[in-house]
Amino acid sequence: MSRISKIPVEQWDPELVAMTGGDTATDIEQGITRMLAHCPEMAKGAIGFGAAIAMNRTLPERLIELVRLRVAFHNQCRSCMAIRYSSAAADVTEQLVCSLEQPREAAGLTESERVALDLADRFATDHLSITDERFAALREHFSEAQTMELLLHLALYVGMGRLAATLDMTEELPAGFRAPYGDIVTPWAGRPVNVR
Repeated sequence: MSRISKIPVEQWDPELVAMTGGDTATDIEQGITRMLAHCPEMAKGAIGFGAAIAMNRTLPERLIELVRLRVAFHNQCRSCMAIRYSSAAADVTEQLVCSLEQPREAAGLTESERVALDLADRFATDHLSITDERFAALREHFSEAQTMELLLHLALYVGMGRLAATLDMTEELPAGFRAPYGDIVTPWAGRPVNVR
């Protein structure tokens, strides 16, 4: 059961509804916004940050979705792991998601995806291990603007994913993602939910 009450969309700040399309979204698509709505001005800032990243993305959808799911695993954010975005669905099969269990050995990943996933692993678990050598490896595959974009995605996923995990909002998720708080869940263990 979620640790902070979920505010029904009818009670959200109208600007927050407009920013998120919350009035036409499913419960899972409304996600953490139902709890962020307790602090509408802050919620609008957080949603605005995420929207700016999504709308100005230059990196491939597939790479971003793989990085998002890998960080979700490290965060143990069950709602993040359960969701599959339709924008990446054609390029991110469940077989590919399963390869995220061991990304260094996965056959279906490009070298740039491996480098991005290594950065994601380090950013989520040991950010001080991101050394000059890691940035040199990034430069082999990404421009500085793309590297900054990837880092901003990671900042969003690590921060908001940990917030969502802490709130333990799992009651609407498929059974494979509703394990008791503290149990380890993986993006490759359950039936995901496709969202827009």
